[in-house]
Parts: sequence; structure tokens; C-alpha cells
Amino acid sequence: MNDFPVPAPVVVPVRGRSGRFTVGRVFCVGRNYAEHATEMGAAATPIFFMKPATAVVPAGDLPGPSDDARVDHEIELVLALNADGRPTTPEAARALIGGYAVGVDLTRRDLQSEFKKAGAPWEAAKAFDASAPLSEISPADDVGHPRAGAIWFDVDGARRQDGDLGDMILSPERLLIALGETWRLRPGDLVFTGTPAGVGPLPRGAQGRGGVEGVGEISVRRL
Repeated sequence: MNDFPVPAPVVVPVRGRSGRFTVGRVFCVGRNYAEHATEMGAAATPIFFMKPATAVVPAGDLPGPSDDARVDHEIELVLALNADGRPTTPEAARALIGGYAVGVDLTRRDLQSEFKKAGAPWEAAKAFDASAPLSEISPADDVGHPRAGAIWFDVDGARRQDGDLGDMILSPERLLIALGETWRLRPGDLVFTGTPAGVGPLPRGAQGRGGVEGVGEISVRRL
């Protein structure tokens, strides 16, 4: 096979720092807020899935799937890991977290519904390019480790999601312990921690804006 150019790594700016965070793996959790699980007609039992690094893009204008795709917004607190390990205690898990960001897990709900009915995998519904817009990362040294506070998302100025971090079924530490049972966690890993109730469509041309208290905000527009 001939040589070919290696794609540049995906990097995310870090607030107040000159360095950047290089993205490795992107872990996500579904059903980590009980009210969201109920609105999706699912058991309130957290489940894990992954997105590729190419899903991570800056806030702003988002290239979207086809015109007839239903793309739903899911606002989330995101953990940015800067240490290596398989934590077995909350203290060890917290030590892996270098910072926090605000992310939007974009989901092709039209495809996901079809896949669920067929008992098929969800990758095309969750892991498409630009499906994980992300704010800059706020270092834990600056913002601490928020475990309560508002998490919200608006579409064209109307509030759609309005929850609290304290309503997570599995805390960030417990999520990392659960992930560590299968994967050795590494610097560069991002962990999307789940979304509160109120998910819904982000139509083409719509402006979405959300935030996590104590961490930051994100603004996106679907092209």
C-alpha cells in the first residue's frame, strides 16, 4: 500500500491555557437521567456507546445530514480526562478528570427509531461526523468538579431542556468506574455524561444554545 497523509488530530481549546486537548476516544452514556429515559420509553438503566473523534467539532455552524433527517439535540456535561487508569473508587476516578466542557450529542432520531425496531446497532444514528459539537474545555483547577447546577438547552430562544446535574443516575465518578471495567481510560478521552429530559428536533437553520452552570455555554446552528 502506498503512503498516504495522516489526518491531523482533533484538538479542543482549553480556556485560559495556551495548550490544547487532543481528542482520543469519545465515550457516551444514554439513559443517565431518569426523566429522559421515561420520555424515550426506556428503562432508567445507563448504557454506553461511542463516537469517533471526527464527531467532535467546535461550536458554531454545523454541517448536517440530509434535508429530511430528524436531528435531535441532547445537551450534556462532558468530562475531559488527562490521566490514565482503571479507577475503582470515586477518589481515583475524580483524579482522572482534567476538565469539563459543554457538549451536544446530536442524534438522528429517524434512524435510531428504525434501528431499535430492527434490533440493529445505532452507529449511523449517533456516530456521524460533526455529531458532537463541543465548547472549549474548562480546567478543573479553575471550575472545580461541578456535581449540581443547571443544565439547559434552548432552540430559537425557547427553553427545551431544563435539568440539574444532581439528577444523574450515575455520577461522573461512577461512570468512570463503570467504563474502567471494560476499557483502561486514557488521557484524551472525552466522556459525555447523559442528557436531561426535553430532547427534541434541531431543524435546519435553527439556533441552539445551551449551557452547564459553572462550566460554560455552547451555541450551534444546523446548516
